[in-house]
Amino acid sequence: MAGQARVAAILGPTNTGKTHYAIERMLGYRTGMIGLPLRLLAREVYDKIVAARGPSVVALVTGEERIVPPRAQYWVCTVEAMPEGMGCDFVGVDEIQLCADPERGHVFTDRLLRMRGLHETLFMGSDTMRGPISELVERCEFVRRERMSQLTYTGSKKISRLQPRTAIVGFSVENVYAIAELLRRQKGGAAVVMGALSPRTRNAQVDLYQNGEVDYLVATDAIGMGLNLDINHVAFSSLSKFDGRRMRPLMPNELAQIAGRAGRGMSNGTFGVTGEASPLHEEVADAICNHRFTPLRKLNWRSADLRFGSIDTLVASLEAAPTDERLVKAREADDLQALKALGQVAEVIARASDPKSVQLLWDVCRIPDFRGISHSEHAGLLEVIYGHLHERGRIPDDFLARQVNRIDRTDGDIDTLSKRLAYIRTWTYVAQRKGWVHDESHWRDQTRAVEDRLSDALHERLTQRFVDRRTSVLLRRLKQKEALLAEVNDQGEVTVEGEFVGRLEGFRFRQDKDATGQEAKTLKSASLQALAPHFHLRADRFYNAPDTEMDFTEQGGLMWGDQAVGKLAAGDDPLKPRIVAFVDDEAGAEVAQKVERRLQHFIDRKIASLFEPLINLQKDETLTGLARGFAFRMVEGMGVLPRADVAEDVKALDQDARGLLRKHGIRFGQFTIFMPLLLKPAPTRLRLVLWSLSKGADVFPEAPPPGLVTVPNPKGTPAEHHTVSGYRAAGERAIRIDMLERLADLLRGQDSRSGFEANPDMLSITGLTLDQFADLMEGLGYKAEKGDREKVRPVDAVIPEADAATPDAGTEETPVMDAAAEAAPGATVDPVPTESEAQIADDGQSAMTETPVEAPAEEPVATNSETEIDPGAAPDEALAGPELEVFYTFTWRGNRPNRQGNRDGNRQRRDGGKPQGDRPRGKGGKPKGKGKVRDTGPKTFASKPPKKEKAIDPDNPFAAALMGLKDKD
Repeated sequence: MAGQARVAAILGPTNTGKTHYAIERMLGYRTGMIGLPLRLLAREVYDKIVAARGPSVVALVTGEERIVPPRAQYWVCTVEAMPEGMGCDFVGVDEIQLCADPERGHVFTDRLLRMRGLHETLFMGSDTMRGPISELVERCEFVRRERMSQLTYTGSKKISRLQPRTAIVGFSVENVYAIAELLRRQKGGAAVVMGALSPRTRNAQVDLYQNGEVDYLVATDAIGMGLNLDINHVAFSSLSKFDGRRMRPLMPNELAQIAGRAGRGMSNGTFGVTGEASPLHEEVADAICNHRFTPLRKLNWRSADLRFGSIDTLVASLEAAPTDERLVKAREADDLQALKALGQVAEVIARASDPKSVQLLWDVCRIPDFRGISHSEHAGLLEVIYGHLHERGRIPDDFLARQVNRIDRTDGDIDTLSKRLAYIRTWTYVAQRKGWVHDESHWRDQTRAVEDRLSDALHERLTQRFVDRRTSVLLRRLKQKEALLAEVNDQGEVTVEGEFVGRLEGFRFRQDKDATGQEAKTLKSASLQALAPHFHLRADRFYNAPDTEMDFTEQGGLMWGDQAVGKLAAGDDPLKPRIVAFVDDEAGAEVAQKVERRLQHFIDRKIASLFEPLINLQKDETLTGLARGFAFRMVEGMGVLPRADVAEDVKALDQDARGLLRKHGIRFGQFTIFMPLLLKPAPTRLRLVLWSLSKGADVFPEAPPPGLVTVPNPKGTPAEHHTVSGYRAAGERAIRIDMLERLADLLRGQDSRSGFEANPDMLSITGLTLDQFADLMEGLGYKAEKGDREKVRPVDAVIPEADAATPDAGTEETPVMDAAAEAAPGATVDPVPTESEAQIADDGQSAMTETPVEAPAEEPVATNSETEIDPGAAPDEALAGPELEVFYTFTWRGNRPNRQGNRDGNRQRRDGGKPQGDRPRGKGGKPKGKGKVRDTGPKTFASKPPKKEKAIDPDNPFAAALMGLKDKD
């Protein structure tokens, strides 16, 4: 070095322009070299110099990147990668205070002691280095630079209250991710900067912050090393860090290095704490604000005089103690640990038998542990690399290709991509070493391309996870006070300024995010404001929509397609419910009134259509007296009335009044007075909703499935629920009221005192198994006695397959529809009784009071004896004995309460016999069948007696005319 060479230390706090000053001084010389503490910062300075002088004269040398043009004049390097012996006119080392760093300090100390420029050498760093530099570097000139702006401590703040353009500092990956996730939910997102990121990913994340897409930056202490960003405030989320060996508190000068990123140029900055970090002590805060710190006394050092005679000799030279008391021996670094580990491997010891092999081993050991898995894993990888280099002189292409191809994948989450980036950095470092691979340029390009792809994928994942572009874009436009452009597609998806913000469900906006706090309110307000014209357009389209596009739900909701637009509410009249429209307040009163009017028109027309018979009954002015009162009760019951509830009213009606009521479709059944047209599925569904509204029910009962004759009767179901549904509870099931009347007509011809069995017609009407039918009959007041007997078959008779299947207790319960329902799915056939059936029902006849006429004796049927073996039967079947069948005998046992505790309402005899009704009477006014001998023997399905002719009631005027005609014959 020439005697006139200048050596200077440019010292001062952050934001003093030290690095900028060094770059200007270097460009004033023909050649120069500058060493920087981070690969990220080296890339930033390289780009700046390339912009000033062009890429043909600027070289970039880091552990993983090497760009060296043939006519390179200016070298930008990381401190570890600074080449020696270049003879540059200018040499600069930035952040020289890292000489005291326990992990990397010995490298900076070596540059301080040994690296010099031919004409000028600059050391840039903190003022705490003044003492050691003055003692270790002769004729060093000191230049003090003051901060260009003020730095102020603001204390502790919650993350939700931090101002925009804030950098939040964490000291672990988990902490950084957690804070970024919180900022995404509350502030729209954050950029993430960590030392482990590649320059490409880091630059992309910084661009998110710099161009204003996000207002917050979450970073590790990597931002403390010269990254120039527009930061107004720095908030520490923690005051301690893991230094590779232990958790330790951060020193005031380390805090100042990071806090100094706040403020840029002449703009003042602030710093403070957030999250779980405790407030700074007053002395520490004052020291940071005024840049007064304890001077450094000792620097970390490791010998640069290495001897490669053997592995042990090399280790001994690396562990040599310093001779200067101002230097302290550096702790064991990763490269020395790897050397010691490989020095225990027999194969490595055998290979490292000469100085050249030992030096190669040391070069391999200096490969950084980018993966950070464990020391043993890292040593194992180095052993493989050293074996290839020592044996072949190069790393085989096929081996390197396998390693790179395995990493070249962009799928996976943030952690997966980060690990792949760490792995590729190892092979990028290997490819940069001269002479380690066959085609250096190919593998440098290959590993760089893989790193770039992984970097882009990682940036994309980070942005997806930690940036809510919708919120950030909209908030930025709101700050600019510009009108927002909203659009709604056919699916109701709402976009504002091209960003999806939610859905328009009917006339209510549903925000599609979990934003909280003031940002969520602002976002919703902006969205609704932009949607105002769309509400009016949608209201016009809804008002002109046909009724077929609307419907009501079983819980009283009103739907337009698949979107809820309102609900029904109880009105003064059960048949005139009120409308509650679902419309956001921001849509305006005009839109709400238009939606409400259209829904009112829809439900009024629906009620008029489905309840037309009931409304006509209500408007008929020809009904007077008792008939009009009964019509009122019918309207009040919405077309269904249990006969027990109106028994006295029915008894008081004369034939003329009944005739007028029948003209409106009212049927006077044994159990229920009802209008068959209102038992159809659609009127039943609406009746349940209107009835529930009138009763003020919180949960409305659901309508039974269309077409089912019987439905389950769960315990605790109120009887009125079945009645409004058009069913009557009996035992474990409830039977539809029109089919119950049909069943009553069949039971009228049975002997309920001596007992009878169910015939196929009864089972067919109800669609039940024999056991289920027995339970139903018990629910209606009958006693069911179970028995079994030998199944009777005619001799040589072939039983048809359909007749062979006899319902029994083991048959699986299957809902059976009546024949009409099967013919037209979803429809309910109105039972139309014959004239005699209707007349008997209307006159109050009870299905349980008819005394049957004695049936003619059945002719004996020839059967096989118990010992006779049917020659046509299979051997096993013949030996098994006679086949048995299960049957039930039903007898009337009085008025038994059903499962809900209500009685069937039929009149009873004083002696507790079966219900009494107006039975047909014979001559002399005595009931028919009195004193007749009954056949009490068992009945079977094998031979059914002929159907008897119904007796003619002499009290009926139509029957009297019929008897007159017969007498003439």
